[in-house]
Amino acid sequence: MRLIRRLLLLGIVGIGGVAAFSYWSQSGWRPGIAALETQIGKRQAARLATKAAAKANDAAGKVGDAVSDGALTARVKSKMVLDDNVKARGINVDTSGTIVTLTGIVRSSDERDRAVRLARETEGVTQVVDKLRVRES
Repeated sequence: MRLIRRLLLLGIVGIGGVAAFSYWSQSGWRPGIAALETQIGKRQAARLATKAAAKANDAAGKVGDAVSDGALTARVKSKMVLDDNVKARGINVDTSGTIVTLTGIVRSSDERDRAVRLARETEGVTQVVDKLRVRES
C-alpha cells in the first residue's frame, strides 16, 4: 500500500511540475513542437546550402573562364615564340572567350599573315581579330 501511495504522490508531483513549468516558462511544454521546429530548421539549412552551392558554382565558372582565356593566350603566344618567321615580342595577344585579338607592329606582311595563321590554327580559337601594323621602312 505504501508503494502505491508513493507512486501516486510522485505522479501528482510530476504533473504539477509540468503544469508549473508550462505556466511560468515563456515557451511552455508543447509536445511535437520541437520536432516541427527541427524540420523547419533543416529545410531552411537545405535552402541556404543550395543557394551557397549555386553561388560557388557561378564563381567557379568565372574563374574557369579566366583560366581558359589565359591558357588560350599562352598557347597562341607559345606558337609564335616557337616560329622562326614571327617575332613574338612585338605582338600582343588578348583573348576574350574564344576570340583572339592580335595587336602590335610586325616587320612585314608575311610575318603578319603567319602570326594570324598561327592564331587561327590554335585549338580553341574561333575568331582572330587582326590589328597588327606593318612597320614602315
